[in-house]
Amino acid sequence: MYLSINPVNPQPRLIKQVVACLQQGGVIIYPTDTTYGIGCDIFNRKGIKKIFQLKKRDQRKPFSFICNDLAEISNYAQVSNFAFKIMKRHLPGAFTFVLEATKIVPDSLSTKQKTVGVRIPENAICHAIVKELGHPLVTTSANTSGEDTPQDPLEIEEKMGRYVDFVIDGGISMEEASTVISLLDDQIEVIRQGSGDTSWIE
Repeated sequence: MYLSINPVNPQPRLIKQVVACLQQGGVIIYPTDTTYGIGCDIFNRKGIKKIFQLKKRDQRKPFSFICNDLAEISNYAQVSNFAFKIMKRHLPGAFTFVLEATKIVPDSLSTKQKTVGVRIPENAICHAIVKELGHPLVTTSANTSGEDTPQDPLEIEEKMGRYVDFVIDGGISMEEASTVISLLDDQIEVIRQGSGDTSWIE
């Protein structure tokens, strides 16, 4: 289903409709502050398996997930004082931070090294969905692995709409993917340069 949601003031009725779908194992495509993402409830194995299939992605490369706030991140990742200060300064924003996972994280979303990628996008629709859901949302770009992500939700609907439960239109996306930064062992390492500005890193 194609669903248009106000990108500034998301309609609560529509957010509840999306979250009800997620709670039942649904898969959605939604806007972030970077590219459009595809996701599901992080605790729904069926949904995660379906996304791996849609992406044609190696299951040894787990997905990141979106949290509501820094307090929620600390439930799913080991956050040192060093990491907390950096994330507080740059989130919400176009960054994915890699940290050591806690035991609550499903195995399908952590690496063999037990690390996870976490995000808090600066996007009202994203924020409203995760807040209403009550726990994180899987996030990965809405494309097949190795291909560009369409910027227009109508194009995404045409290509992938029949494979998911909702395609949420939150406007045209003109951004690159997020910048991925590892904060493991209190060391900053840029893994992928994307939309997030890294000029603050010495």
